[in-house]
Amino acid sequence: MAHFNLLQEKILKDGVIKSGNVLKVDSFLNHQIDVPFISELGKEFYSLFSEKKIDKVLTIESSGIGIACLTAIHFGVPVVFAKKSAGSNMDKEMYMTEVMSYTHNRMNHVVVSKKYIKQGEHILILDDFLANGCAIRGLIDLVLQAGGIVEGIGICIEKGFQGGGDALREDGYPIKSLAIIEKMDADTGTITFREGDKS
Repeated sequence: MAHFNLLQEKILKDGVIKSGNVLKVDSFLNHQIDVPFISELGKEFYSLFSEKKIDKVLTIESSGIGIACLTAIHFGVPVVFAKKSAGSNMDKEMYMTEVMSYTHNRMNHVVVSKKYIKQGEHILILDDFLANGCAIRGLIDLVLQAGGIVEGIGICIEKGFQGGGDALREDGYPIKSLAIIEKMDADTGTITFREGDKS
């Protein structure tokens, strides 16, 4: 019998697979937040990255904020969340990048104030999902614009079959995903997880 970790068990119990490779986990992660459960995931991220020097946790609004806060509390550091802006006419005191949202089929301008990421700061990037990697690459871009250092990338649920995480790993980024989905089937409701999910 396969051994499932805490998040994998929660996905199997409460996750809903929709057509188009959509996994709904809004009952506990990214709409309604199961705070005691997500706090346990925060502890897990802390254990995975505790040997790193972390000055700030960076995520993107809005669904990454919960896990970022419940992880940052263990590091004793602030959370910065990149904001999505509709326009490109941004204040000069912002770092800006572009992120393609495949969920909403549009390009988002994503910004962080220059006050909140400084040169030389050690940044842990966190997000709820990783699929094609566009959002994470956008956050990496913001850190690099600021002259910061990406110490690690923590992901709750990675859609391994979409390849974004593996491409980032090939580029040398240290990614730890609590659950990596290798395949899922909306017709049968089955989910297959990658073994060695924290690779």
